[in-house]
Amino acid sequence: MEAITPDVLNFLSECFRNTLLPVLEPRRQAEAKLAEAATRPNYALSVLQLVASKGVDEQIRQSAAVNFKNHVKSHWAADPDDPSKVVVVDPEKVQIKALIVTLMVDTPPKIQAQLSQALTEIGKHDFPRNWTTLLPELVVTLTNLSQANQYASVNGVLATIDSLFLKFRHEFGTNDLRLDLKYCLDIFAKPLLELFKRTAGLLDQLVTVAANANVLKGYIDSQKLCCSLFHSLCSQDLPEYYEDHLDEWMIEFKKYLTVRYAALEDTGNDGLAVVDSLRAAVCEIITLFMMKEGEVFQKYLSEFVEAVWGLLVVASNSPTREELTVTAIKFLTTVSSSVHHALFARDDVLQQICHSIVIPNVMLREEDEELFEMNYIEFIRRDMEGSDLDTRRRIACELLKGIAVNYKDKVNEKVSAQVQSLLATFSASPSSNWRHKDCAIYLVVSLATKKAGGNTISTDLIDIQSFFGNVIVPDLKDQSVDGFPMLKAGALKFFTMFRNHISKEVAMSILPDVIRFLVSESNVVHSYAASCIEKLLLVKEERGNTRFSASDVNPLLLPLMTNLFAALQKQESEENQYIMKCIVRVLGVATISRDIVLPCINGLAAILNRVCENPKNPVFNHYLFESVALLIRRACEQDNAIISSLETSLLPSLQMILTKDVSEFFPYAFQLLALLVDSYRTPLPGNYMEIFMILLMPESWKKSANVPALVQLLQAFLKKAPHELNQQGRLSNVLGIFDLLVSSRSTDEQGFYVLNTVVENVGYDVLSPFIGHIWVSLFRRLQNNRTVKFIKSLIIFMSLFLVKHGYANLSGSVNAVQPDLFRTILEDFWIPHLKLITGSIELKLCAVASARLLCESLSPSDSILWGKMLDSIVSLISRPEDVRVEEETEVPDFAEAGGYSAAFVRLHNAGRKEDDPLKEIDPKQFLVTSLTSFSARSPGTIPHIIIANVEPANQAALLQLCSSYHATIV
Repeated sequence: MEAITPDVLNFLSECFRNTLLPVLEPRRQAEAKLAEAATRPNYALSVLQLVASKGVDEQIRQSAAVNFKNHVKSHWAADPDDPSKVVVVDPEKVQIKALIVTLMVDTPPKIQAQLSQALTEIGKHDFPRNWTTLLPELVVTLTNLSQANQYASVNGVLATIDSLFLKFRHEFGTNDLRLDLKYCLDIFAKPLLELFKRTAGLLDQLVTVAANANVLKGYIDSQKLCCSLFHSLCSQDLPEYYEDHLDEWMIEFKKYLTVRYAALEDTGNDGLAVVDSLRAAVCEIITLFMMKEGEVFQKYLSEFVEAVWGLLVVASNSPTREELTVTAIKFLTTVSSSVHHALFARDDVLQQICHSIVIPNVMLREEDEELFEMNYIEFIRRDMEGSDLDTRRRIACELLKGIAVNYKDKVNEKVSAQVQSLLATFSASPSSNWRHKDCAIYLVVSLATKKAGGNTISTDLIDIQSFFGNVIVPDLKDQSVDGFPMLKAGALKFFTMFRNHISKEVAMSILPDVIRFLVSESNVVHSYAASCIEKLLLVKEERGNTRFSASDVNPLLLPLMTNLFAALQKQESEENQYIMKCIVRVLGVATISRDIVLPCINGLAAILNRVCENPKNPVFNHYLFESVALLIRRACEQDNAIISSLETSLLPSLQMILTKDVSEFFPYAFQLLALLVDSYRTPLPGNYMEIFMILLMPESWKKSANVPALVQLLQAFLKKAPHELNQQGRLSNVLGIFDLLVSSRSTDEQGFYVLNTVVENVGYDVLSPFIGHIWVSLFRRLQNNRTVKFIKSLIIFMSLFLVKHGYANLSGSVNAVQPDLFRTILEDFWIPHLKLITGSIELKLCAVASARLLCESLSPSDSILWGKMLDSIVSLISRPEDVRVEEETEVPDFAEAGGYSAAFVRLHNAGRKEDDPLKEIDPKQFLVTSLTSFSARSPGTIPHIIIANVEPANQAALLQLCSSYHATIV
């Protein structure tokens, strides 16, 4: 496809025609031909010329435009991680850049949109430095189009420039970015203002009812895009040119907030939305100026506050003007917390804010009720999880918080009065005025604050105990779990948020009612009930003890678990993460008896079998596996004989995961198998040894996401059946896995876990035939591709080896690889990196092993080596971790990161307790005692070495240690 001939264009046209066919096979063949053609030179240019061919069917041209955009996105720039990727060559790029602007302007709107996106993709890589002709060409094009009054094309060009300039809003202000910004301002600042003023003049002529709505819409859209461009160009700093011409911008901005464009606004919601979109863009700009250019903006402030206020009073009563309402309130909020807060100080102003802006926006509307009923996940995400910052309900409360920064008492007084008024209106007619009660509860909850230094939520608006008893409890005690569901949800949310303030006695009296709400037909209500129970079980008293214990939960456990599992049968709650998280929390607190274990494990296994068919909610799935792990762990702790019953329910599900290749669940399945193996107190049954043999196959270890869980499972087997290692070449297979893992930066730590477990559980007589091979693998990696993480892992392994099998076996086997290699390891790696060891068990192990080396193996005649080792040991055991360890920045190994694989997620409840091989030893005391005994054999030698080779700070620390343990070095 090097030469662009008519045959080439006909070939491409036929391919794109066939990609639109409903028949699968011809469509696939066409896609395959295009994919092959895309690897040849001039492909992108050929497709662009097809797009330009006016004689070709428009659908084919549009399909080609989409293909061109996608090809540019994937192949315009080289990928350092994929050197073989086909890239558009420079001569082809030059021709494309020369064509695309003219072509974009001269095509139908749908094709124009695709070419605009393609131009933006090219601009991400080349604009402005490698495409200096683009902006001047766009400016000339804009000027010609606006003079010809072709505003559909003007707006297409403006939208393209807007997408190129958005980076000035969002990227950090580096020197390179500022240079790019200066380049754009030098070329575009003046033309943008001229276009803005010209269009403003045209708009002024159309402020009549008789104006043509389509023409008016084109002008409004153009001004909105000009506002967006102005916003981008001013986001870093106010440019000098615009500071000099700021009046010209601000006059128009104010006009757009105050003038009505009846020809559009009176045609319905669509026309009103067009004008409101421009007004919202203006509100964003004046908010930016308020935040970043307060002094410059001060002279315009009062008139803009008045204009925005007037807009809000009207817009707040309309359900369709949310974007404008949110941006307008954000502007007032920014003003309220600035040095100009006095604008909001008067009582009448605060009263009007509450009455005319806050209450209308917080009051439930029809669309809120629809969201509650039709999309409970999104409702909860906004309402409970705080992602509603850009909704009118939340932003209205943020305005009150902003004013309260300087006028807290006044705000509390006004809002408290509003809350009481809303509740009085509800009481007058509860069935028709229930939204007023919801509004009152929402105000209280949204304006609550966290206490400094803690997580406790508090409020000065109400007396929490009284409000809870009089307003919230009646809804919670209502015997109809399905009546007024939004009020029930609000009550549960209040109980959840203020749970620390509700006494245990009161909470326990309400808990059975909350359990009832788990079977509500409303997805939001039973989700909030589950979340309330889950959060209650986390409440802690002042001394840190949990408020609710097993004795509190046990009497309610049967109805609680029954209702939780029943909730998972409700439509659209089959994978409700709030329910499953509550199950995890309850299982962690309650006493787990056989009567509870078996129904629960059967229920969870049934759910697991169902989600295996189509895993789609990773949060739910994680809590599902956590609940299974928790059930296994706690049940086996109380009655180990129950493990066979657990296996009967669970093993078929785990087998399904492995046989059906549900790869997302592999890491979870391996962790659960490891937990089952760990739970056995008797010899492992034969079916587990079959799993062990599968585990030793190299194919099992190919997916990196599975490795940590596989290592955990392998460790469990090695601990439970170490004697099996010395049969049928299994130890050789295990060490083959170690070789594979330790050779890679991403898995070397896992390789050491395997190796440490082998050394800890296998005698030296079994290990000795393989030890030379182990050292060669480790030292090869140390020589060719070492990292600090690897060196630390090596020190830990060698320390464990010394503690388990002695210095003679350690040094002898290392020196068998190369004479005197052990001393080299000590000098170059062990001693310099010893102080970097972290983790309490690892620290103890390395400190004790190093002390044994010092006092049992190294000679004080080698005073420098001896002294440096002592210095490192003292640093390790006396200095805080954050002082002696610097964060290491590992260089990612790109070769190992190819392709997508599901990430490993560790199950908290399937984690193994780390074994401490030196349980009874205090490392500090061990060092001091060893030094005391050693110095007694050679009096006077050690103090001289310490003075000459140990840092003064460490000398003082060692002296302090000796004093603490009543020891003396002589």
